[in-house]
Amino acid sequence: MTAQKVDDMSDINEKFILVTGSTKGIGRSIAETFVEQKARVIVHGRKREAVESACSALGAFGCVDGDLGTAEGCHQVIDQLAQLGKVDVLINNVGIFSVDDFFDVDDEEWLRYFQINIMSAVRLCRALMPSMLENNWGRIINVSSEAGIKPLPQMIHYSMTKTSLISLSRGLAELTKGTNVTVNSVLPGPTWTEGVESYFEGLSAEEQRPVQEVIESYFSEHEPTSLIQRFVDAKEVADAILFLAQNGAVNGSAQRVEGGIIRSI
Repeated sequence: MTAQKVDDMSDINEKFILVTGSTKGIGRSIAETFVEQKARVIVHGRKREAVESACSALGAFGCVDGDLGTAEGCHQVIDQLAQLGKVDVLINNVGIFSVDDFFDVDDEEWLRYFQINIMSAVRLCRALMPSMLENNWGRIINVSSEAGIKPLPQMIHYSMTKTSLISLSRGLAELTKGTNVTVNSVLPGPTWTEGVESYFEGLSAEEQRPVQEVIESYFSEHEPTSLIQRFVDAKEVADAILFLAQNGAVNGSAQRVEGGIIRSI
């Protein structure tokens, strides 16, 4: 009896990589990391001007624009992708977050979070995963959050969407059985990005304290279980995603990059 041949496709050189929400923040760092690996990175954002600027600055292969929070916007992105080539690696990074009192979040806002944070990934996976299965190679990586396992009381609506992404990832991974396609989720902890500045402005308003004071006391007061007691660097998240794209033996996992905040084995 001979061992099954191992997927020897760890080199992502020249592969088509779509990173949604990649004009700034974690998404931009992910795109930059894959560009450094000589992959054909496709940058995405809602506004064409911002996408083209990021694409040029990163030296990416191409760019697509569209609001992934709507079915129409998703179709717009998919149509543009058809002109560039088949996507080998799909990284669903686009998402929104905010600090809000649970009792102040109305139905419309809940649905907006569902559409952007969950349905964007659902629609793109539904459109792009079949060709990966047909080609017997592909990677889907959904950017969730530690909040998906440890829901944040000040961000319940956001946390719910991140839990859903973890479930979506595991469910889709079951559809890849026996193939060289993998589906995983990544769970970053608090990561310092431009968007986090807005988060702290909201937290500052909620606690009625100066922003700098809230930042300096954040880990001791809000994340005491963090083992690194600092913000994750966006590059650290990007490196974890690169690992998942290169390793075909990791499938159906929820890879934590949260500095040990989740206290469990």
